[in-house]
Amino acid sequence: MKDLNQLIINFNFEKNFKDLDFYVSKSNMSAFSLIDNWPKWEKKYININGEKFSGKSHLVNIFLARNKGYKIYAKNLNNDHLSAIKIYENVIIEDLDENVDEKLLYSLINIIDLENKYLIITSKLPLVKIRFKLKDLLSRSKNFILSTISNPDDELMFALILKNLSDRQISLDKKLIDYIIKRIDRSYSKISEFIYKIDEMSLKKKIPIDFKIIKNVLGE
Repeated sequence: MKDLNQLIINFNFEKNFKDLDFYVSKSNMSAFSLIDNWPKWEKKYININGEKFSGKSHLVNIFLARNKGYKIYAKNLNNDHLSAIKIYENVIIEDLDENVDEKLLYSLINIIDLENKYLIITSKLPLVKIRFKLKDLLSRSKNFILSTISNPDDELMFALILKNLSDRQISLDKKLIDYIIKRIDRSYSKISEFIYKIDEMSLKKKIPIDFKIIKNVLGE
């Protein structure tokens, strides 16, 4: 791990923050590049997958801020969407999992294919690992460009912690951030959860965040 006390000096954070404050690093570069390079894709179907809070919806919002599109949450997919998508070149389906209505999804993909539209699907798991019961849908899932947002690297961990702190108007010494990064899980959800907990404890105790609060939340 790099010396995190030097990260602010070594990394140009302002340069790496892109549209809507999305921070680009090795962990998410592939997914961001796809969004950034539309419509120059090898295929018209892409699947951006990764854990909760990894930035999938953030990327979708960047895409929609640049291009017209129709967004559907997979859990709300219904027959009305089959006609609603017709006037859009781009269709986005968010948070897809094994609970989706498979027949409707298959019908939707067929319409998108016939009308030569672009499709973005976000999910926790890669589509090829979702156990679809419909064989035709399973076959379709293999035709997507897959882009997995991996666990945050050192640079992204630091940036995400800074962003979470900034959102709560919290300022921490770099030594405290260094201490946190070396001890919490490399997980997007854990970062958000940890910052929430230290902020909550700080407010409850009515004292600034210090090593004692951080160690307490870490269970040390």
